[in-house]
Amino acid sequence: MPMFMVEREFAERFDPDDQTIRAVDDYNSRNDIRWLTSFLSADKKKTYCLYECADIEVLRRHAADLGIPADVITEVDKFR
Repeated sequence: MPMFMVEREFAERFDPDDQTIRAVDDYNSRNDIRWLTSFLSADKKKTYCLYECADIEVLRRHAADLGIPADVITEVDKFR
């Protein structure tokens, strides 16, 4: 399955509550999106999330449906 890196920039510090995290997890499971890992910038205003899913449009719809940014979506592959 293809892998994608999603870069998100937030106006305020990113600090999701448990309810938000559960909503994202539920959405992912219903839409065949597999979250692999995420990184948070030191200022807590950017995230870098790695996903497996069918194609880039799935992640664009994911961001729109959940009301979260998806500033850059890049298909990636393992280096080693």
